[in-house]
Amino acid sequence: MSMHALRNVMTATMAAVGAVALSLAGPAAHAAAPLQYAALGDSYSAGSGVLPVDLTNLLCLRSTANYPHVIATRTGAALTDVSCGAAQTKDFTGAQYPGVPPQLDPVGPDTDLVTMTIGGNDNGTFINAVLACGSAGVLSGGQGSPCKDQHGSSFDEQIDKDTYPALRTTLRSVRAKAPNARVAVLGYPWIVPADADPSCYAKLPVASGDVPYLRGIQAHLNAVVERAAEESGATFVDFSRASEGHDACKPIGTRWIEPLLFGTNIVPVHPNALGESRMAQQALSTLGLG
Repeated sequence: MSMHALRNVMTATMAAVGAVALSLAGPAAHAAAPLQYAALGDSYSAGSGVLPVDLTNLLCLRSTANYPHVIATRTGAALTDVSCGAAQTKDFTGAQYPGVPPQLDPVGPDTDLVTMTIGGNDNGTFINAVLACGSAGVLSGGQGSPCKDQHGSSFDEQIDKDTYPALRTTLRSVRAKAPNARVAVLGYPWIVPADADPSCYAKLPVASGDVPYLRGIQAHLNAVVERAAEESGATFVDFSRASEGHDACKPIGTRWIEPLLFGTNIVPVHPNALGESRMAQQALSTLGLG
């Protein structure tokens, strides 16, 4: 074979090898690009009370085992977690604490995924309802419906009047900053069972008639969160079925939410590690990820 012919063969061979290499490297390089994931929200997002604690910001009592971290691990996403205990919708656009910037700050056009649980702290809905019903339950010895008798529809009225419009405005702000992102808004898993459980009174001292009352408030809040999510083009992650039978009255290993008393978390009436993991699982399933 002449030198000229040999050079032609070598050139053709190198070109073929290069084409194969590019065809192999191209998809791999594309697949390696991680989702840009921003996790926002309150203590249910932050996993407040679940160990280990994120030491980069102790004010927010954020866990490195919260559902955003579980989602990021299972999807390989590049996570920016700014969720913060006690956060309200107003903390998306304003500083919650000194040195804790607005939660929307890391959200932008390049964000691929946003998750959050938010709304429960607006008007103090969760904490006020739980404390009011717990205190009334202790004073009544667990009998009757003293919390409902005293507060009636006031919690529901606040949710409709204040929480719903705040959620709608907040979610539209998220969409405006991240027009290309998938936005998932997680509901709140059940705190109390559908009916009173007398054996739970020591852990969650709510009067028997106030158990369905408290659950009704939570159901109303979740319905409002779902409505605001749908109106802003976000995906609502529903726990009404998934968390049934995993409320704070259930034993360790079954419950997702810790009770008010004698629980295992440093923050009561919040998801434990199992709850955070299951919240992540439900979000991944709803979004078709992972």
